[in-house]
Amino acid sequence: MDERVSRVRGAGLLAGKTVMITGASSGIGAAAARLFTDEGAAVVVMARRENELKELVLEIEASGGQAACSVGDVTRSEDVDRAVATAVERFGGLDGAFNNAGYAGSVFGPLHELPQEDFDRIMDVNVRGTWNCLRSQIPVMLAAGHGAVVNTASSAGLIATGAPSPYVAAKHAVLGLTKAAAAEYGAHGIRVNSLVVGTTRTEMINAAVEAEPALEEAFVARQIQRRMAAPQEVAEAALWLLSDRSSFATGSHVAVDGGILAV
Repeated sequence: MDERVSRVRGAGLLAGKTVMITGASSGIGAAAARLFTDEGAAVVVMARRENELKELVLEIEASGGQAACSVGDVTRSEDVDRAVATAVERFGGLDGAFNNAGYAGSVFGPLHELPQEDFDRIMDVNVRGTWNCLRSQIPVMLAAGHGAVVNTASSAGLIATGAPSPYVAAKHAVLGLTKAAAAEYGAHGIRVNSLVVGTTRTEMINAAVEAEPALEEAFVARQIQRRMAAPQEVAEAALWLLSDRSSFATGSHVAVDGGILAV
């Protein structure tokens, strides 16, 4: 039996837990699904792209893990409700959630030149999407008396990084939702934290760099570590926050940003 299968069936940081992951068809979400199942979790993966989700589930199951997919858009509350119901029906509950789905926009440029539809979609995915997830996930966790949630924010949630202004605003809002939810549900055994993520080599970033190669250097110019993160590196931080190892962390913003906030 190879090491990965052994770890899936044995002990791990998330052994016995069920975790929902949004934005899971690629990038950070897909990396998290693989990592969390390596660490003993059953996962429900959610995204809009059905084929990619099904392939991910098959990959995880072939390695001895437990996974289910729920195709949907986080901006639609009924889609999120269906994903949470899948966790309860397939695996008996919901112990953790990694609300990772995000959208940065189709155009980089000054505020007055950005399309109105970009603002609408950025706010919908990042803010309404996180709101929908929290509203659906928390009741299940309240009933169980425990839970851990990680919301994917960004260094753009604390500073103007050069990302499109609606994205900066949206990620500030994600941090606000994280703080409010942590304060409201801490007494009920539910922890809510966020990741302040730096530029990560995802499909979205790769597409932007391909369209405008100068962005490759610009994205990391202000960081201490002059490189993009690998999706796995961000997933590792989410793993810790969802595990019992982070039992005294709530309402926090954990930076995985290559040091951009330090300089």
